[in-house]
Formats: sequence, C-alpha cells, structure tokens
Amino acid sequence: SCWFEAVVSTQSTGVMYSRNRANRGENRVIRFKCTLQNTIADVLRSRGWQEIKEESGDWDFYWADVGWMREVFDHCYMEEHMRLNHFRNHYELTRKNLMAKNLKRLRKQIERDSGKLEAAKCDFFPTTFELPADYHIFVEEFKRSPNSTWIMKPIAKSQGKGIFLFKKLKDIMEWKKEDSWKIDGTKDDREPVENYVVQRYIDNPYLIGGRKFDIRCYVLVTSYIPLKVWLYRSGFGRMSNTRYSLDSIEDTYVHLTNVAIQKTAPDYDPEKGCKWSLIQLRMYLLAKHGPEAVETLFRGMDDIFIKSLQSTQKIMINDKHCFELYGYDILIDESLKPWLLEINASPSLTASNQQDYDLKFKLLHDVLTIIDMEGKLTGKEKRVGGFDLMWNDGPVHCEELSMEGAPNPPYTTNTMLGCFNNREDNLKKMMRSHGSPKS
Repeated sequence: SCWFEAVVSTQSTGVMYSRNRANRGENRVIRFKCTLQNTIADVLRSRGWQEIKEESGDWDFYWADVGWMREVFDHCYMEEHMRLNHFRNHYELTRKNLMAKNLKRLRKQIERDSGKLEAAKCDFFPTTFELPADYHIFVEEFKRSPNSTWIMKPIAKSQGKGIFLFKKLKDIMEWKKEDSWKIDGTKDDREPVENYVVQRYIDNPYLIGGRKFDIRCYVLVTSYIPLKVWLYRSGFGRMSNTRYSLDSIEDTYVHLTNVAIQKTAPDYDPEKGCKWSLIQLRMYLLAKHGPEAVETLFRGMDDIFIKSLQSTQKIMINDKHCFELYGYDILIDESLKPWLLEINASPSLTASNQQDYDLKFKLLHDVLTIIDMEGKLTGKEKRVGGFDLMWNDGPVHCEELSMEGAPNPPYTTNTMLGCFNNREDNLKKMMRSHGSPKS
C-alpha cells in the first residue's frame, strides 16, 4: 500500500466534508454507498469514510451502477456537496451505436466548419452501421469491398459477449430489415432481433509476438460544461493468448482481447495473466520505432479522448454532482494508427491478479482525491496522483517538458500516458501543501 493510503487510514474519524456542511458548523464523517463489492469498495473503506448499507440511508458519495442511474436518479434530490459516479445520460458515449452516431455528427460538423482536412482527424473509428436499422445501407458498403471482414457487436453488452466476425451476408440474415407486415396484410409476430452494430474489422492490427492486443486507458471527466478531463498515466495492454490469423475468424481467442474471453482459454495462466503494463508497452514501442513515431501515436490517442468527449458535450446532461471514469479501448494497427474500439462507463474494477489490483486501487484512490470530498484541493492542480489534467475548457500545457521514460518531447500538452507514474511523490507533495481542508 502507498503512503497516501496509510495517511487516510489513520483519519477514520477525522475525514470531514467541508463545503456547505462545514460552513454551517457541522462535523460529520463522509458517508458513502457502493453497489459493487470489489476494488472500489476496498478503496472507499480505506479512506476512513462511513459505509451506508441501508437502502434508504443518507449518503454523501455514491458509487452506483448504471441501473440505479436509470431507475432512481431522476427521483433523487441531491444536496450541494453530494457526488455520484455517472452522468445521467452517460450512454450517449458508451453505447456502441450512440457513440458512432455522435462521432459521425461531430465529423460532419467539423467538415462544415473547417473543411475535409480537419474532419479527417476524426477518422479514428471503423466504418460503423446499426442493424437492423441500417441493413440496406450496410449491404451497399459490403458489396463495394466484398473480401472485407466485418465484426458484429451487441450495442449494450460488454466483456466480448455476443461478438462474432463474418465475411458473408448469409451469416447475418436474421438482421435483414424487412417490412413487419406480411403480404396478406397481417402483422409479422416474429421476435425482433437484438440491436447490433456492424463494423469494418481492423484486420491489420499491430502484433507483439504474433499476437493481437488492445489498450485500456482511463479518462476521468469531472465536468462537461466546461469540459474538464484528466488522463491516468497507467493502463494496460490486453493480449490475446493465440497467434493472430485471419484463417480462423470464428476463433474468439485469436480476435477478442477481453480478459473475460481470454481467461477461459485452455492454456490461460491466472497469475501470469494476459496483460502488459502501459509503461512496458510504451518502452517496447520506443525500442522498435523510436520516440517520434511513438509520440505521434500517443498524441493521436489524446485526440481520440478529447474529440470523442466533444462529440457528446452539447447533449450530455452536465450535473455538478456527477463525474465519470471512462475505460477507453484503443487498438493500434500495423502503421501505428490508433483506433477507438469502444468506451466503457463501467470499466471492470475486479482485479485479475495482484498487479491488476494494485493498479486499480491506486487509480480509484486518485479519482476520489480529485473529486475532493474532503475539500483539500485548490482547484488549480494540473497533476493529482497518477492523473494529469489534459483539458480544462481548452488544452492544458505542461510546465515540465521532460518526461520519465522518454526523451524530451516536441510538444507541451500535459499528458504523460505510459510514462513513469510517480504518484506517491506527487501525493506526498500535495499533502504537505494542502494539509488542512480548505474553508
């Protein structure tokens, strides 16, 4: 456990939320509710906050599931100081069909305002259609490139559930859009098919040891208006257990890197796992391709984070009580181009091994430090633990140009994804300068 965990664990009865309650002279421990019993529950308890288990109990901080947001949020009165871990319509970014719709709209808007060259910077997600609604439009695209491989994904499932690859239209005939009325005038009462997105499969992924991988990055949004975005330095690459080949498109162990899929492979080792740390991955790429190519790649990933968030900025319900920790899944192709696969509103917080637990524990501790229920931050911080502030109603620039784990970069953006994460030093420095809660 890190220094900061030890500090907060000694404050079990002394962690007060200040803001309105302190101003009214009240002294109460921060009360939290949590619908998950995994790493986030451990982190919340480690801060010395009081856990509320009763359904009707009062709370100050709630780590809720998306089901609670859907069913309860609209009927819930929230006081000024209360905080919640989802925005009301988070699904605009995290449901696969809505993410594609919003990104397409952003690209069209940029093309109208700034021209095709600028709009081309939004070409970071695969050609996407929703089925069955876009079936006939999809068929036209399919026929233009008959030898392509396509991937089908259910719009609202995660962990690789329901995903499959195909090369022939006959494999998706049940999604063929037909009139719901029969020729004789009676209504077709067949069960409607589940909504899917179909995407052009990126069939030239960058391989390590002959195996496909994707990257999980963590992005924290504390406000949409103005847009305020934090990027976590650490993350991981999720590796396939099986060598990549297009000869076996039905083999999920080859094509899907989700841990939920890979851990069912016959030769999966739970201790070894199938992950590389992001710093390992960055160092590997630096050794193979040099700093310029790697910096271009990681700047491209920064663009993906910001442009995807901007695509929903005008339609996201910006509630000052809400924040969101997104799990971004990025694929790199053989030309080192980053592609956005999907964005998760509830990235897995269950650890697959001790290393994974340590990463997620520290990540979530730093999220709570930024949310600042204790009222200790000034609001001017550019770095909190492992998080770097990358956007604050505009790009945030780095004051210290040199980065650990890489040569001096030719840019000044305040992001250090995959660089050395000396979060303990940063937290110690913060605790020394912000030792007492702000009034």
